[in-house]
Amino acid sequence: MAVETYRGAVDGADLGITLMHEHVFVVDPELVLNHRWYAEWDQDAAVASAAARLEALARTGVGTLVDMTVLGLGRMPELVARVAAQTRLHIVAATGVYTLESLPLYLRLRGPGAVFDEDEPMVAMFVRDLTVGMGDSGVRAAVLKCVTDRLGVTPGVERAVRAVARAHAATGAPISTHTHARRHTGLDQQRILAEEGVDLERVVIGHSGDTDDVDYLLRLLDAGSYLGMDRFGLDWFLPTKRRVAVVAELCRRGYADRLVLSHDAACHNDAFRAADMTKAAPDHHHRFLLDSVVPMLREAGVSPADLDRMLVENPRRILANPTK
Repeated sequence: MAVETYRGAVDGADLGITLMHEHVFVVDPELVLNHRWYAEWDQDAAVASAAARLEALARTGVGTLVDMTVLGLGRMPELVARVAAQTRLHIVAATGVYTLESLPLYLRLRGPGAVFDEDEPMVAMFVRDLTVGMGDSGVRAAVLKCVTDRLGVTPGVERAVRAVARAHAATGAPISTHTHARRHTGLDQQRILAEEGVDLERVVIGHSGDTDDVDYLLRLLDAGSYLGMDRFGLDWFLPTKRRVAVVAELCRRGYADRLVLSHDAACHNDAFRAADMTKAAPDHHHRFLLDSVVPMLREAGVSPADLDRMLVENPRRILANPTK
């Protein structure tokens, strides 16, 4: 099956090594519009830098990057399209809403039971992104994203998760999530998505690598979902050695066919000054996985076949096998 990317549809067999949870640009549009000097944002320079960075990543053997930037993180499809035109790397887009608690005011005022009582607008927004294109870019998203974090399932968060589920039902697009692993919020996601009729085998529970609570991870796996072990290099959540040990243990138990690997890194993220981020998390970049983590996994006993499953086969199965 074909997978939509920023340069159009590509055959699933051509995705290659795939980083399933990354970002190109994470920006606050109001900040860069009004105070770009403070946000260290030069649009043309950011595009050139991102293109060079991702082309260098492609030269290491990575074939595809899934950009999980959605509403609330400053998704700018026209700029990412400019980046994609300058690299052989396939970039897959996501749709959804990133919210830890409340929805944007426009959405809070509209929807079932809201001031303007109407059908859930987020469903139509997400479906359009997947079937027509994002904004005026003509680029179609291929993945749905929802979020539960330390605040748990607030009313706004629940609306967003259920809207993602309904957009999935309408399109068959896979779902990939953001969770707070230490608070076990992936279980909340599975519960709500299952209530909406989602087959949990079509769901990647993201940021699961932030914990070494294997019992929690097994509960998610045994319910059918994939796990995103996708923050390699962010040692403040969990050190790399412990992340590697968890992946190796899950592979030893036979779950390699349910794991995907990534970094959750960005080419530009205005939440962090570049120099500060380099100092605080020097390994948090798009090349860390292949350069350092894969050799550590091999040393921990993970077989070449299991590495291929996590880096190539599982992403292809998730992205290239829609249910519609």
